[in-house]
Amino acid sequence: MIIVQIKEGENLEKSLKAFKKKFDRIGIVKELRVRKVYNKPSVVRRQKKLKAILRQKYINSQE
Repeated sequence: MIIVQIKEGENLEKSLKAFKKKFDRIGIVKELRVRKVYNKPSVVRRQKKLKAILRQKYINSQE
């Protein structure tokens, strides 16, 4: 559960911004997307491998 402490007289917009920041940092939405569909372990490994290859290509192209 996400808890945001609101100080006396604090702006609601500021509190909402703090809540959204905590929500993003925890990664709830990301986890929900992952859990929505089951991926076989082999598929997950393949996706990680492809992601790493693309990352390396990008890094090499920057140099």
